[in-house]
Amino acid sequence: MGAGGSLPRNGELRYGLVVAVDLEGFSKLGVLDQRMAQTRLGQVLERAATGAGLSRAGWYRQPRGDGELAILPGDTDVALVVAQFPHLLEQALRELRSDSVRHPRLRLRVAMHYEPLSAGEFGPVGSAPIVACRLLDARATKAALAADPAHDLVLVISEKLYDEVVTTRFHGLEPRRFRRMRATIKGVTYRGYLCLGTPKWVMAAREDLAHPALQ
Repeated sequence: MGAGGSLPRNGELRYGLVVAVDLEGFSKLGVLDQRMAQTRLGQVLERAATGAGLSRAGWYRQPRGDGELAILPGDTDVALVVAQFPHLLEQALRELRSDSVRHPRLRLRVAMHYEPLSAGEFGPVGSAPIVACRLLDARATKAALAADPAHDLVLVISEKLYDEVVTTRFHGLEPRRFRRMRATIKGVTYRGYLCLGTPKWVMAAREDLAHPALQ
């Protein structure tokens, strides 16, 4: 079982918020840089979670080499995580840029989905982790980050999260910062919404709202 919290017991079905994170360009790095990238990724994830009032110690976390798949506790404030976690991640990544002379720049893709899941022999089972990972690895998600060097993070959420959480505007969420996307993988079509940088309304976001890529 992954680090941190636990999955539902066998036979239990619970709703869970899945957060999947992946580093851009990890496979192109040398061994020492990969090791440093993993260390720095752990630091920014911890910093963002702590800043949002979240404890990663209570999450089920499954390492993926260049990222992780996390399942948050059932009583998690989903809107808070969607708003604050990527917002603070983007801030932490921006502050790391000053050290990019010694270490490669860290850029992240983050995917989120909320659905029922259960425990399996080799980890979580159900549609929640599958949808999150499909959105994370979608060509459109990778292309969005690659095409915009001004940002160090792209957030992709499921259509369900957008409709039920982002549109509420809780915790400063700004629906206009998202644009629709869809990906067909292994014959299945997944629909979601992309956001470059913070998903929250901030004064500095006014220019981004007018950016064609975000409309």
